[in-house]
Amino acid sequence: MPVIAAAVCPHPPLLIPELASGAAFELDPLRAACFTAIDQLANADALVIIGSGPVTGTRYDASATGTFGPYGAPEVTVGPDSDSSSGSGTPVLPLSLAVGTWLVEQSKAAGMPRTSITVAASETPAGCLALGQELAHSNDRLALLVMGDGSARRSDHAPVHLHPRAELFDSTVAAALELADTETLAALDPDLATQLHAAGRAPWQVLAGAAPDLQGQLAYHAAPYGVGYFVASWGL
Repeated sequence: MPVIAAAVCPHPPLLIPELASGAAFELDPLRAACFTAIDQLANADALVIIGSGPVTGTRYDASATGTFGPYGAPEVTVGPDSDSSSGSGTPVLPLSLAVGTWLVEQSKAAGMPRTSITVAASETPAGCLALGQELAHSNDRLALLVMGDGSARRSDHAPVHLHPRAELFDSTVAAALELADTETLAALDPDLATQLHAAGRAPWQVLAGAAPDLQGQLAYHAAPYGVGYFVASWGL
């Protein structure tokens, strides 16, 4: 079984302390859960980060860079020369993969061979599952870091106004991540996910296609800013 472990994390820019400023401490439990989940991926041969992007299937190797300048922290970069205030090269990683790379670079998985792959928010469930199944046929023992937020409509203070189905949708996802229930993840409705602004739907369905036989554990589920965030670990 090439996919031997997976971690699921969200990708809000506020995970980066420099972006959260005085509110950084509020997400300390979420950051800690992310690092713990990612540390458990370090025994694999290679790491694949999966996150939303403009199109499905764009691949980046470990030389790709990213910046958090658009979110107010131009001094924070990821990828080669990420310890430089200016960085180098052309920042290319979309937000989901940039946050994933930032998390990896702070973790025990930092030195692993790494590839990042995008999946479009509009990708069909069948397309997501096919990408996951392609990863499952790798010759390497892979670990996956799957980046995705739940609904952004969980409260009156959410980025988008409250939706009555948001909490049930996120609770369904949380239970599926806890149980490694790939059938439930594969069956998530793309139209409903779009209505609920749930950015993780497509990446979670890639996971469902890639890792049908792992065991799950949910470490975090909360909506501190009206957006559902999950952290889960899947393994043998």
